[in-house]
Amino acid sequence: MFAWIQIISGLALLIYGADRFVAGAAQSARILGVSPLIIGLTIVGMATSAPEVLVGSVAAFEGKTSIAVGNAIGSNIANISLVLGGAVLFRPFLINSKTLMREYLIMIAVFALGLTVMLDYSLDKIDAIILLTGLAGFLSWTGYQARHPKRQDPFLKEVEEHLPGKEIKPGMSLFLLIVGLLILLVGAEILVRGAVTFAESLGISDLVIGLTIIAVGTSLPELAASIMSIIKDEADMAIGNIIGSNIFNMLAVLGIPVLIHPDSFGKEVLLRDFSIMTGLALLLGFIILAHRRFHRIYGVILMTSFIAYQTWLFTHSVN
Repeated sequence: MFAWIQIISGLALLIYGADRFVAGAAQSARILGVSPLIIGLTIVGMATSAPEVLVGSVAAFEGKTSIAVGNAIGSNIANISLVLGGAVLFRPFLINSKTLMREYLIMIAVFALGLTVMLDYSLDKIDAIILLTGLAGFLSWTGYQARHPKRQDPFLKEVEEHLPGKEIKPGMSLFLLIVGLLILLVGAEILVRGAVTFAESLGISDLVIGLTIIAVGTSLPELAASIMSIIKDEADMAIGNIIGSNIFNMLAVLGIPVLIHPDSFGKEVLLRDFSIMTGLALLLGFIILAHRRFHRIYGVILMTSFIAYQTWLFTHSVN
């Protein structure tokens, strides 16, 4: 029971801290004269991945890098199956952005990079540097897109029009940035401790905890944001958030903890978890590139996949 209290409290602090941190980061960048589109495509994207990065980093400092590996892959699985599936079930939609199609192809390339560094069933500091170099390349590409925007692209227009933090007074932005980061750190520490205690009590591995409770918990803000985007008829924004989050998860959420504490992992990570993530990504690509329309049947398929995967993990992991 105490472990569950820690998990719920940690998640609550992560969600609240992330909201404050993202708003403070966006407004601080705005004050420094950064263009709105660059803020929306890069700074907000990095800030929204802060909960996953900090959870993974705290776990790595405690020698639990498997939690970070599970969180990175599990969050990507949850983003596509739970977040996108839930949004499509709520309301089917059509996407029109060509930028999203290019971002999807980049996401696939990032997944391929992640697979390449994980083929030896270990992650060392060289692998971390490769992943973080990939992150720098992605940020450079998005920065280029922001400097050379195509005004007719609905995704780029939605990003620029719906930046967070506009309501914050300039004098409060730095305060919220620091306070949000501190809350994130506390929430990450509490969540990791609770998750490890819960895992040990049931005989579940750190990897599975990262793939399930932590991955789903840190994906809940994306679910809420995606549904709100659908309600506002901003489907391109919803898909863009999911694709961007997946890219950051594979490069930063995996790369930073590994830089702190390199580790090895079992074959099931690639044979089971990475394969499921890739299969869901290919289904997403089929819809984006071939149809562009997300019907409810796709939502059913995605949600069923999520439930089946989570059920299989728990039923085959609890001792």
